[in-house]
Amino acid sequence: MSQQTNIAAQTAFGEAVTSGRLDALDEVVTADSVDHDPAPGQGPGAEGYKAMFAEIRAAFPDLKVEVEHLVATDDELAFAYTISGTHLGTLKGHAPTGRPVSYRGMQISRFEDGKLVERWGSSDELGMMQQLGLAD
Repeated sequence: MSQQTNIAAQTAFGEAVTSGRLDALDEVVTADSVDHDPAPGQGPGAEGYKAMFAEIRAAFPDLKVEVEHLVATDDELAFAYTISGTHLGTLKGHAPTGRPVSYRGMQISRFEDGKLVERWGSSDELGMMQQLGLAD
């Protein structure tokens, strides 16, 4: 598939997360997609992403993901992003703080036939927890 097809799939992924329409992930993630850096308890494929992002969106209902830099090959995308939102719901057992957060991350995604099949990534979750006053 072309770089543009994969960029469109990744863009649709981000829009599904930002909008909360997580069922749209079924269109751009394979059922057996592998996340090499999953969240604790995250299952495989689109269902794993939907469960993980549902929990994050419950904690940050105004969640926003902004891609800042993107590099593409025919089957992979690498990008840097910023996640922001306001902590208005329970997060990892912590009551809402009402505080805003903004933290960065990076990801590499591999695609086949316009769908995500593998992901490697990292985001500054410690920085997020520090901004919320939940970590030193």
